[in-house]
Amino acid sequence: MPVPVPQQRSVPAAETSHGDLTLLVIEDDPAGTTITVPELSAAAGTRVRIRTARNLTEAARLLTDDVDCILLDLALPLTGGGAGAGTPTADAGTSGTGTGTGTADSGSLPEPVSERAGELAALTHVLGIAPQHAVLALTAQDDTELAAEAVRVGAQDYLFRGELDARVLSRAIRYAVERKRADTAQHQLTESRLRAQENARLERGLLPTPLLDGSGLSFAARYRPGRSRALLGGDFYDVVRTPDGTVHAMIGDVCGHGPDEAALGVELRIAWRALTLAGLCGDELLSTLQQVLEHERQSEEIFATLCTVDIAPDGRRAGLCLAGHPAPLLARHGLPARLLPYQDGGPALGLLPRARWPRRQVELGGAWSLMMYTDGLIEGRVGTGGSERLGQDGMVAMVNSRLEQGLAGEELLEAAVAEVRELNGGELTDDVAVLLLGRDPERIRRWGGSAPRSHPASVDRPPSPPARAAGAQRLPL
Repeated sequence: MPVPVPQQRSVPAAETSHGDLTLLVIEDDPAGTTITVPELSAAAGTRVRIRTARNLTEAARLLTDDVDCILLDLALPLTGGGAGAGTPTADAGTSGTGTGTGTADSGSLPEPVSERAGELAALTHVLGIAPQHAVLALTAQDDTELAAEAVRVGAQDYLFRGELDARVLSRAIRYAVERKRADTAQHQLTESRLRAQENARLERGLLPTPLLDGSGLSFAARYRPGRSRALLGGDFYDVVRTPDGTVHAMIGDVCGHGPDEAALGVELRIAWRALTLAGLCGDELLSTLQQVLEHERQSEEIFATLCTVDIAPDGRRAGLCLAGHPAPLLARHGLPARLLPYQDGGPALGLLPRARWPRRQVELGGAWSLMMYTDGLIEGRVGTGGSERLGQDGMVAMVNSRLEQGLAGEELLEAAVAEVRELNGGELTDDVAVLLLGRDPERIRRWGGSAPRSHPASVDRPPSPPARAAGAQRLPL
């Protein structure tokens, strides 16, 4: 029995209006006149255009982006029959585009696992050449099992020939189109979630794990990327202890806030660790890092600021190098925190081809805390209307007020970042990285000359609350 839908001329684009539906009927004898186009349009509540194809080759030619739904007769023969001569067989490797036989990627076509797979070969082929289109399967009324199997393979719905009328067909078209849209949206959402999970796992793996075992120093850090839903930004830091007992710490900031800047920051951090463990420090290390930056950056306008500190094995003195970066904050036991001198700093990496970065000797004392940070912590807005920035002086005052409240270590960092957000009147647009290194002789004696294993920094990523690092210690600061 032929499909009861007549063959009609295509309606010119100028005659169509918003909400029109285009139906592609694939049946080897579409000459029935049971349902007329006016009847179908009236039942659907909008103009319906119908295209008919006698075989899969014609269907491939008529299948365009404006087709909303495909009505496929499951009894369609795969070869032979007038215009169907030369129609390719619908195995898993057949392509329906064009008039000849072609081979497509077999992974792109559904593979029905069923004892009746041969009866669904035409449907499998159509699903392969029209993965974005809604498909209705048409079958005999007494073959419910085949109809259900067609839906399982990928059709949006099935219809029985004996029950087909304008109302049923129009409703089925609408349902199939909406279900296909929902399926596509769900598939895209699932893919997006998987990509987000993979990106999160990758970014977590790129966050540094400080190597401080045996140093006797305490460590805490806070990291908040400026990019929404990201774990990494253009800020970067690292801390390692070399075999001679020296502790090397670094914090830096690549200009910009996108994924390219985050990737460059990771490259610079890894390069810094490798060069430090290889024995480089001071001007020699920064000159080599600048070469890495120049080779890896996307544009000559990209630069990075950097602050490096190398703390002597006895923990009482350190060497400081600044490359366009804010000076660290030092607090000795019982004294207010103060900024270290900045006068001997050099330019940011990537600005001057033959720049030099002098190393300044700093006396730390017996008990101290050193706070290193990026400019995201000091460039937030403050004051009425947000016309002023917090600045380094404001940060020093903020930290000292928190010290008077008895805060230390990770609690101090959390409170500082929270206060900067509050003063800014909302989330900060720049990345923020801040870390604390400290030396407490009393604590070192309690631990027998060494500190517990350090852990990665807490990452601030709303709305999940920041996780407290298991090995983080309270610092004198």
